[in-house]
Amino acid sequence: MSNASQSPLPPLPAADRPEVAARLRDALLAASFTADGLLDLLGAPAYAALARSETVPALRATRGDTPLELLVRLFLLQQPAPHGRVAEVLPVDACLESGWLTRAGEGELAATVDVRPYGGPDGEDWFIVSDLGCAVGGAGGIGRRDEGVVLGVGGASTTLAGITVRTPVAAALDLGTGSGIQALHAARHATRVTATDLNPRALHITALTLALSGTPAADLREGSLFTPVRDGEKYDLIVSNPPFVISPGARLTYRDGGMGGDDLCRTLVQEAGERLNEGGFAQFLANWQHVEGEDWQDRLRSWVPRGCDAWIVQREVQDVNQYAELWLRDAGDHQGDPAEYQARYDAWLDEFEARKVKAVGFGWITLRKADAAVPSVTVEEWPHPVEQPLGDTIRHHFDRLDFLRRHDDAALLTERFRLTAEVVQEQVGLPGAEDPEHIVLRQNRGMRRATRVDTVGAGFAGVCDGSMSAGVILDAIAQLVGEDPVLLRDRTPAQIRLLVEQGFLEPAR
Repeated sequence: MSNASQSPLPPLPAADRPEVAARLRDALLAASFTADGLLDLLGAPAYAALARSETVPALRATRGDTPLELLVRLFLLQQPAPHGRVAEVLPVDACLESGWLTRAGEGELAATVDVRPYGGPDGEDWFIVSDLGCAVGGAGGIGRRDEGVVLGVGGASTTLAGITVRTPVAAALDLGTGSGIQALHAARHATRVTATDLNPRALHITALTLALSGTPAADLREGSLFTPVRDGEKYDLIVSNPPFVISPGARLTYRDGGMGGDDLCRTLVQEAGERLNEGGFAQFLANWQHVEGEDWQDRLRSWVPRGCDAWIVQREVQDVNQYAELWLRDAGDHQGDPAEYQARYDAWLDEFEARKVKAVGFGWITLRKADAAVPSVTVEEWPHPVEQPLGDTIRHHFDRLDFLRRHDDAALLTERFRLTAEVVQEQVGLPGAEDPEHIVLRQNRGMRRATRVDTVGAGFAGVCDGSMSAGVILDAIAQLVGEDPVLLRDRTPAQIRLLVEQGFLEPAR
């Protein structure tokens, strides 16, 4: 379906009526309209289906007449409900006056926005507001795809929330806030939260999300990228799930950057450095081009602003055909006129061909403002499963970088180390062989890395409990295996550095 055939987006509830949002919140909580309440009502399969934008299982599970079933049908499934029954559960007059509800036919009421329960990291009962039919954001979501539509929570939103470093800060910036989920998370640990968006409708919905979640209001500013940030303003945390889709044109505000190729993501990263306080983090989701004749890792290294350490992780790569199909389906083009679909598909491939793009990568970019003579820039591909949340893992990565910077090899051997939690050792070799062919250390938490070590590295890691210095441990190993301790001290620090850098060992403080 083309955008031209869509009706105008409906009016939103008033954002300047916090007392109504508070009363509505109380009513929702009283009916157990929460993430846990939904799971109990729907069951795991129907709850999971709802997260995939599949509504039939939820409709089947809400055929009763309890307050919770009524609210699920009203706010998540867009089903009108009898006025009298809604009045038993919600403050109807206030909700009608302020625009949360509207009259829909003879004696029935309907919701004007999606309201989806969302569980905070410490068990908070939050609510994410979005446009009707768009409670699940991102590729594959249901409902409207008008210019200016505001989506709810999708996989990208929760990924960014999970990787964000969560330490107490004075000022946080959510750039391109959308429905406000990142601002909601930031409000837990930031004294001041600023949220920006090019789309004024998104700012309005963010205000509703924060109010309905019982969270203090944010400083909401309209504009693109860092344009709304005033001269001299700096932040301790910047987060952004930007409109990173690499597409021909800026057809859909919620996903299309409007700049050529991956220029929007590059610009966002490059301009973030001067907006960070010392030690501050900037964390983004992004797409980037794999260009014929260029190393994609070098391309991303060139994005990193001066004075920043960086850790960039590529999680997925798609060829240009897969990529175009994904986002054409996201817009619903595959369900419309075949000729129009083909023309749009051709336009995407023409754009990629002109730019010599052979694939598109997706992943995470983390910057940290650092006063280092030689910044550390790590660019890696890691498509394997990880354990969210990863905020602490990412923070510790940069802490370990600082530690290694401060210690040359001699200083490293005077330090004491501890094997991190849930690291296991695997040995591979022929049955009955005296020695394994290789030894692997594997993490069961965080990034879940695996790294090969020699027998000395395995023995060293195995006795690291923080009680002895690295040098003392190596001397003991040298005596045990009959090796010159001086030579062992000389060749092992590189292996220790790798184990520290990758998070298998941590300094015992």
